[in-house]
Amino acid sequence: MRLLVLGGTEFVGRAVVEAALGRDWEVTVLHRGRHAPPPGVRALHGDRTAPDGLAALAGGTWDAVVDTWSAAPRAVRDAARLLREGAGRYVYVSSRSVYAWPPPAGCAEDAPLVEGASADAGQSDYARDKRGGELAVSDAFGADRSVLVRAGLILGPYENVGRLPWWLNRVARGGPVLAPGPHGLPLQYIDVRDLADWLLGAVERELGGPYNLVSPPGHTTMGRLLDACAAVTGGAARLRWTDPGTVLAAGIEPWVQLPVWTPPGSDLYDALHTADVTRALATGLACRPVEDTVADTWTWLRDIGGTAPRRPDRPPVGLDPETEAKVLAAADAPRPEGVPGTTP
Repeated sequence: MRLLVLGGTEFVGRAVVEAALGRDWEVTVLHRGRHAPPPGVRALHGDRTAPDGLAALAGGTWDAVVDTWSAAPRAVRDAARLLREGAGRYVYVSSRSVYAWPPPAGCAEDAPLVEGASADAGQSDYARDKRGGELAVSDAFGADRSVLVRAGLILGPYENVGRLPWWLNRVARGGPVLAPGPHGLPLQYIDVRDLADWLLGAVERELGGPYNLVSPPGHTTMGRLLDACAAVTGGAARLRWTDPGTVLAAGIEPWVQLPVWTPPGSDLYDALHTADVTRALATGLACRPVEDTVADTWTWLRDIGGTAPRRPDRPPVGLDPETEAKVLAAADAPRPEGVPGTTP
């Protein structure tokens, strides 16, 4: 297989490149030169936001192209139009954010989509940008030759958003750790390497259309995730499981200040952790245990000195130590019988 990856030097794109090289595919990447691509690829340079930024692709032919673009949809439009004669299939890594808010619990690919998106638009908000990218790919390649990968929460090595790296570094620091409960709260996420494997399988199977791509509901829990973090970092931390009401009452922002976690019963929880992934499972999706994702991310993080790269277009995540200490101290204070606090 001949594969073109637009980007291919960070997180999802890099995982796709490494997985394709592992299958002995011939891989070309087009990137701006800010990060070194994995060895073994053919590297082309270009800035797709600049005039003639795609010139290096002219005349090339590939079995498939993979695009992870998250900003102005017109950049996807321009690439898809240029490549529709030279590429057999266009795989666009989209997002489950394209569903109209709030998506119903258990929503499948036929759920209502966000309105107001356009393939010709400049940068807007994340949901409309991703939906505009989907429209651009579908317009150029049609439903049969376009794969719309509606990914959920993505974790694993090379993560440049900071969610799992923050938890690993916080737990590694030791001491009492505010662990948002309940311990058995089901989570959905996708290891970036499992995403890459499914995506390449979709190319081989000549799939088309949209797919929710995230682990099955309950693939892991908040407890298993943080227990795995504690295990791989040496066990110096004391996880203090704290009920959602106490966390929210302290003004802590789910998902941002406590990455991955959202309170059960909320629209945000339903949107992030209850997706219907029947189509993806039926077409080969396999998800490794959370313990493997955590351990491999910790190994990578230590290999690069403990500080994960961060995308400049994403806000920092994590809870500051002062707020954490105040919440834990308040939870330890005596309280009337029946008032929730920390759980053992």
